[in-house]
Amino acid sequence: MNAKRTDGRTGIAVVTGAGSGIGRAVAVELVRGGWSVVLAGRREETLEETAARGSGGASPDVREPGGGPGSASLVVRTDVSRPQDVSALFAAAVERFGRVDLLFNNAGTFGPGGVPVEELPYEAWRHVVDTNLNGAFLCAQAAYRQMKEQAPQGGRIINNGSISAHAPRPLSVAYTATKHALTGLTKSLSLDGRPYRIAVGQIDIGNAATDMTRRMETGALQANGETAPEPVMDVADVARTVRHMAELPLEANVQFATVLATTMPYVGRG
Repeated sequence: MNAKRTDGRTGIAVVTGAGSGIGRAVAVELVRGGWSVVLAGRREETLEETAARGSGGASPDVREPGGGPGSASLVVRTDVSRPQDVSALFAAAVERFGRVDLLFNNAGTFGPGGVPVEELPYEAWRHVVDTNLNGAFLCAQAAYRQMKEQAPQGGRIINNGSISAHAPRPLSVAYTATKHALTGLTKSLSLDGRPYRIAVGQIDIGNAATDMTRRMETGALQANGETAPEPVMDVADVARTVRHMAELPLEANVQFATVLATTMPYVGRG
C-alpha cells in the first residue's frame, strides 16, 4: 500500500508507545478511522495486541515489513531512545507504506515516583530524559526528514505533552522537566516546519484512565503534602481528540490542546 494523503483526512501514521495506554487507544482509533498505522514500542507482544484490537479482535494485519497488500497496521519493535531503532522504524514505515503523514510522539516514562530531588539517581534521570525528550526529538527528526522529501510534501507531528508541561506534581522533577522541554520542542518544530507543510502541535493530557494513572484513583500526593484520590477520564476521549487534530487539513493546526478530567486538581494546583 502506498497511500497518499491529499484530502486532509487519513494517511499513514506512526504511533510510538503504541503497546499500552494512550498510545494504544490512539492507534486503535486511527486504524478504525481508516488510517494505516505503524505501531512502535519496546514489547512486540503488546504491539500485536494493539494491532488485533484495531482490526476488531482479528489477527494483526501485518507482523513485519513487507506484509500483504491492504494491511492496516505494521508492528515494529522500537526503543525510541536508540537512534538506530528510530531510523529502522521510519525505514520500515516507508518501505511498507511509501510515506509518513502523521507522527504521534507518545512514548514516555514517569520514572521513579515519590523520590526527592536529592535522592534521585542520575541513571533514573537519564532514563526519563532519554525516553521522553531525546526519543521525541529523534522521532520528530526522522519524521521531519521524511515529510520534507516525500510527494506530496508535508505531514503532521503531534507531541504528547502533559499537564506537567504546565504545572508539576510533587517529587516529579525528571518527568516535569522533560514535559516542559517538549513544549519548546513543539514550538521550534512548528516554526521550522512551515516552509515544508509540516504542522506540529501538542496535546497536554490530564488523568486519562490507563495503567499508568490507576494509582490516582486510590490516592495521589498533592502539593500540600496530603494524599487524595483524583478523578480520571476515559482514554477514548483523548484518542478522539488526537484523531481530530490529525485529520485537519495541513493548512490548519491545533498548536496546543489540553484535555483533562474535568474536576482534577490542575486549575489552582498548589
